[in-house]
Amino acid sequence: MELGRAGRHVLAAASWLTGPLTSPSTLDDYLGLVDPLLSARHPAGRITAVRAEGPAAATLTIRPGRGWRGHRAGQYLPVGVEIDGVRHWRTYSITSPPGLPGGPVTLTVKADPRGLVSPHLVHRTPPGTVLRLGPAQGKFVLTRPLPARMLFVTAGSGITPVLGILRTLARGRTGGLDVVLLHSAPEPDQCLLRTELTGLASRSPWLRLHLIHTRTDGRLTPERIVALCPDWRRREAWVCGPAGLLDAAQRQWGAAGLRERLRIERFRLMPVLPPRAGAMGGRVRFDRSGIEADASPSDPLLVAGEKAGVALPYGCRMGVCYGCLVPLVDGRVRDLRTGKVHGEPGELIQTCVNAAAGRLVLDV
Repeated sequence: MELGRAGRHVLAAASWLTGPLTSPSTLDDYLGLVDPLLSARHPAGRITAVRAEGPAAATLTIRPGRGWRGHRAGQYLPVGVEIDGVRHWRTYSITSPPGLPGGPVTLTVKADPRGLVSPHLVHRTPPGTVLRLGPAQGKFVLTRPLPARMLFVTAGSGITPVLGILRTLARGRTGGLDVVLLHSAPEPDQCLLRTELTGLASRSPWLRLHLIHTRTDGRLTPERIVALCPDWRRREAWVCGPAGLLDAAQRQWGAAGLRERLRIERFRLMPVLPPRAGAMGGRVRFDRSGIEADASPSDPLLVAGEKAGVALPYGCRMGVCYGCLVPLVDGRVRDLRTGKVHGEPGELIQTCVNAAAGRLVLDV
C-alpha cells in the first residue's frame, strides 16, 4: 500500500508514542486521526476514481488502507458512507479480482431511486472521498479445486459478484474450462456492464454468454435455463439475482437432487438466538474508562456499555459493518447469533452481537 509522504513520516515517528502507558489501540487511534487509511483497527479506503456505467450505475475504485485484509472473488464488502454527518452502512459486491494487499478494489453500484446511499455513491461521491470498510464477507465464491464445468445464472445487479469471479478466471489458466453465463436484464440499454460482458465472451473461448432481455424474451425461467444449458445437471452452479430467481433455482436443483451443486447469493441477517438454559452473563470492566457493569447473557456488550455510560463505537448495530470492534483484554464472550463462546486476549470483539460469558475486560 502506498501511504504517501505524510503517512510514512507518521509511521516512522510513531515509536515515541509507544511506551508502557500507551496501548497499541491508542496508537492506532492516533494514526487514524492523522489519516483514516493508517488505522488498522477501523479499516477505511479512499475512492480514487468513479466511472459511470450508464445513467444509473457507477464503478468506484477504492484504495484500501492498512486494515484491509483482502477478499475472495464473489464476496461482498460492507462500506460506511457519510451523508449529512451520519454514517450509513451498506454492502456491495466486489467486482475486482483479488490482488495484492493494499491494491485497488472496485465496487459497481446501481442507484436505487428509492434509496439513500446508492444514489449518493453513484451521483454525488467524488474521488478523494473516504469510506469505512468492513471485512469482505460471503460464501458465493469459487470452489477448490476449480471445477471444469461451471454455470452462472444472474439477473439485474446480480451480475456484480459473478463479474468479479469471471475477471478472476480470465487472469488464470483457462485451459479446459467450460463456463456458461445466462444473464437477464429488462432491455439492452439496462444491462449492467453489458459492453464488458460481451467483450469478455468474444475473446474468451472458455466462456459462452447468453443475454436474455425480459421485456422482449420473457423471464429467465427454469425451462429457459434447461433450453440454453442442456447439461446444467453436470455443472457447478452459481445463481444471483432477485428472490424469485433464487427460489426457482432452489426448487429446480432440489428436485433434481443436486442441491449440493448450487450456490446462491441471498443476503440475510442471522437471527439473534435467546440465551441457552444456564447461560451466564458477567461483570464487564471497560478498562480505559475505568467503569464496571453487570451484563446479562442476552444484552449485547454495546448495550451493556451504553447503559453504564461508556461511549462505545458502533455502526449498523446488526453485526454487518464491524464498526463496533473493541479489543478483548481478558475473558470470554458469547455470539448472540450462533451461541458460540469464544475470546482470546487481543481479539477484536463485535460488541453489538456478543454478550458477556463470565467476567471480562474490554480495552475501551
